[in-house]
Amino acid sequence: MSEKKMSSSRKHHLKSLMLQIAKNLIEAENVEAIEVKKRYMSENCPSLSIHGSLADLQELCKTVHHQIDKVDEERYDLSIKVGKCDKEIEDLKIKVIELQGMKKPALKKVRMSADAMLSALLGTKHKVTMDLRANLKQVKKEVKEEEKEAVGDWRKTIDDKAGMDGRKKMFEAA
Repeated sequence: MSEKKMSSSRKHHLKSLMLQIAKNLIEAENVEAIEVKKRYMSENCPSLSIHGSLADLQELCKTVHHQIDKVDEERYDLSIKVGKCDKEIEDLKIKVIELQGMKKPALKKVRMSADAMLSALLGTKHKVTMDLRANLKQVKKEVKEEEKEAVGDWRKTIDDKAGMDGRKKMFEAA
């Protein structure tokens, strides 16, 4: 089959027919959509029953608009107050972090004399010098001398109790 070329006038005629059909279909869809909307509104939304004149309705609209303006002003004022409070809270959080950030280092053991400790505790105004080590050494020496004497006394008492026979008699008597 040999395909014959269509003339340009025939092409334009067919295109215009197709466009007219499409236009009619679109208009029909739009009309149908409007009818569907009307039907839905009549089923779901009751008709508005307005009692009063046009002036009353206008007055009602004005009062509603004034109330809306007042609420918007209050909302704006409250949003500014909230913003200020949020900024203050952030500043306080930063201060808390700064205060907690100052961690004290771990203490190290330091060898100090008793005089140095007292001067550190009391400060430079009070000067107290005590020879605590000397007192400790004297106490230790006295304790050692008493122990030696006690040891000597214990041996003498054992020898006295034992007499000539030795230690056996002392342990047998006990």
